[in-house]
Amino acid sequence: MTFKTILPNLQLNTYLTVDMKPHSEKTFATIADILRIMGEPNRLKLLLSCLENPQSVGGLADQLGLSVPLVSHHLRILRSARLLYAKREGKQVFYEIDDEHVRCILIDMISHFTEERGNNGDL
Repeated sequence: MTFKTILPNLQLNTYLTVDMKPHSEKTFATIADILRIMGEPNRLKLLLSCLENPQSVGGLADQLGLSVPLVSHHLRILRSARLLYAKREGKQVFYEIDDEHVRCILIDMISHFTEERGNNGDL
């Protein structure tokens, strides 16, 4: 049995039809793992910091007030979950959002947060 649902796409001001066919337990477990990874506060800050432009490890550490080893640890986890990807430029590595789906999830979360609080949110 296949179910279809219509979901709003806030970035495009349109609606998307999504096939909601039954998924395996493994699929749900994987999605839950990715949401757990995104839900760790430092990782969420790293993702949001990479939303607009590619960022270096040192730049992220300075921006967030975290140690370089801690930032590197979290970036490794985010990369393994395919939420960020790294590109080398000379001796530096820059991290950015892996694809448009991840970008939309983050933007929708920010939009939801600020909408609920009447734009008084402090992201």
